[in-house]
Amino acid sequence: MATLPSLPGAPDGPPLPSVDELLAGAVAVELPMRVRFRGTQLRRALLLRGPHGWAEFSPFPEYGPDEASRWLAAAIEAGWQGWPEPVRDTVPVNATVPAVAAADVPAVLARYGEVSAVKVKVAEPGQSVEDDLARVAAVRAALPEAALRVDANAGWDVPTATTALARLAEHGLEYAEQPVPGIAPMARLRGALAAADIPVRLAADEAVRKEPAPLAVAASGAADLIVVKVQPLGGVRRAAAIVLESGLDAVVSSALDTSVGIAGGAALAAHLPALPHACGLGTAALFEADVCDPSWRPHHGVLPAPGRRAPAPEPTRLDRVRADEAQARWWAQRVSAARAVLAGG
Repeated sequence: MATLPSLPGAPDGPPLPSVDELLAGAVAVELPMRVRFRGTQLRRALLLRGPHGWAEFSPFPEYGPDEASRWLAAAIEAGWQGWPEPVRDTVPVNATVPAVAAADVPAVLARYGEVSAVKVKVAEPGQSVEDDLARVAAVRAALPEAALRVDANAGWDVPTATTALARLAEHGLEYAEQPVPGIAPMARLRGALAAADIPVRLAADEAVRKEPAPLAVAASGAADLIVVKVQPLGGVRRAAAIVLESGLDAVVSSALDTSVGIAGGAALAAHLPALPHACGLGTAALFEADVCDPSWRPHHGVLPAPGRRAPAPEPTRLDRVRADEAQARWWAQRVSAARAVLAGG
């Protein structure tokens, strides 16, 4: 197994800033969302400011210190190292349709403007495969020529995924993202789809970013391509190394970041030698408010490469979404706990 770039605090890794250095100038924010996404309509994040510019630390509330430590490593890279050089000026971006009713699909798509690819959320708790089919059909009707992909966030088991993907495939799918949890179930599903002659490629997301060995999914043959996200994988350099070592095509996606974090995804996409698929970096369109002016949103289906640092938040916008002191203390505790993991690693 290849050796990935070391995390901050490791003997051969980048320096690890102190808690005081990390929190100096930090701003906790709460961004209201236009639609419910991952069970919430409020995205919370902590923006940090290092010597190389702004950075984002926004692990979801249920993530513990071990998992959050990689998100902190990505923030340290952005704010204390800077990102690697880009090899392209722009990156293509897909629209993302949450698990909304089929009737609401046109309004969601309208926020993105011109796009060549759409990711549709499926397998939402409390919804049925029929709901998924109706949503995907609505997207296909609105954009007959678009590349269409679905994301189940590991919400199905193998039999359910096989049945659902057989029906969804009628609408023409570019791939299905993480239909089932874990590497072994992904491998079983891939075999079941092949045996049933169901023409759907599988992309691994959680099986990459939540596994102790992120390259294991490629070694096991459980996926046709991988989805990479900068924060969960520990930064642009580590995510790029995972892509190169996997030998698989990659899709760069967001972790529902603010514009500061979205720019990190664009930095990764701009840095990769090959970028065969549109990126899932258009999720700023799902926010009612953001921290940058303009927001890091695509125009005509593309995002600009940010260069080596994130865009700076606009002060007035930042004040509008600033969280209260209780949230700021909660974030400070999470930074301290995540840093302790890096320091011990």
